Amino acid sequence: MSKVKFKPLADRVLVEPEAAEEKTASGIIIPDTAKEKPQKGKIIAVGEGTSDYKMNVKVGDRVLYGKYSGTELTIDDTDYLIMKETDIFGIV
Repeated sequence: MSKVKFKPLADRVLVEPEAAEEKTASGIIIPDTAKEKPQKGKIIAVGEGTSDYKMNVKVGDRVLYGKYSGTELTIDDTDYLIMKETDIFGIV
């Protein structure tokens, strides 16, 4: 069970994005201004779904999502994304 006291509604999920890469494969340090927005994260909370849509992900799943998916929010000094499950490409 998640420690976050946030329950998404309907077909929405709360995702904790993975940290952006700090270095390139060759060891070059990437400055904050040039870091790519992460597209991978961990499901923290899941809504109940709707009468037309059954949820496929569960808390703890690692997922890939679109670069501009979701809305950023901060809960207890931690950054999260809230998005519809249909914005998720798949489970890794």
